[in-house]
Amino acid sequence: MKYIITGATGHLGQHVVQQLSKLTAPQNIRVGIHNPAKAKKFADAGYETAAVDYNDVDSMVKAFQGTDVVIYIPSITYQVKDRIDEFENSLTAIQRAGVQNIVDVSFIADQPNNPFQMAGYYAYLPARLASSGLNYAVVKNSLYADPLVPYLPELIERHNVIYPVGDQAMSFISRQDSAEAIANVAVKPYLRDKEQNYLLTMSQNYSMAELSHIMTKVTGKQIGYAPVSVARFAEIYQDEGDGSELASMYQAAAMGLMDSVTNDFAHITGHQPQDMEKFLTENY
Repeated sequence: MKYIITGATGHLGQHVVQQLSKLTAPQNIRVGIHNPAKAKKFADAGYETAAVDYNDVDSMVKAFQGTDVVIYIPSITYQVKDRIDEFENSLTAIQRAGVQNIVDVSFIADQPNNPFQMAGYYAYLPARLASSGLNYAVVKNSLYADPLVPYLPELIERHNVIYPVGDQAMSFISRQDSAEAIANVAVKPYLRDKEQNYLLTMSQNYSMAELSHIMTKVTGKQIGYAPVSVARFAEIYQDEGDGSELASMYQAAAMGLMDSVTNDFAHITGHQPQDMEKFLTENY
């Protein structure tokens, strides 16, 4: 079997390449590259590389030809229409290239009443795939735990977690655990050929009181919980370019829409995901 990973040079994509390499030989993996400057390190490591431009169907047809499974990691655009257009282009290319199988990476925020800015894209995915004629699995991530690590110094300085979610909990998964599950789904037909929808989470969700307690224990610095308003959160992170998007995600969390917990990770991999305390301890 031959696999291609789109978005392979991104944070999640690099983990997927590593995890997939544990399950199949590098020569069976084609690395989809958006930035040609990043191709050399993968080629030097023995991976086949291919240019992938989500806005260029012909380039993707060429990239996908000769592969059996597309692992589709979307771009990080914050516009729903752009994300849908990119996926439609990719579906067209997959079908023209004669690929029969897709593992699609999605997100927990896909409910019809979810105010997260990108929820419309994630809600569209499973219905669109159901009509595609492809064998597929949708692998939904919960919130990544990874960004919490570089965020800790700011939280220590603030002395508080400030997410505007009230007393609601949120579910998390690490990128490495996510990638392990995605790789397993890709190589095992019984996990991906029955239109499965998975949600990857740690074994429990975390209220902000629980999360701040773990952060205090890991860092040795007192971190409490003092939520700001959704509007204030968007204002604080506006200069980073994703304040409104993040604020809308935490607005969804405050509605109890980001707290689901499943055993899908264990079902896929045969072992439990890393919990938050162990993850932060190992990476802080």
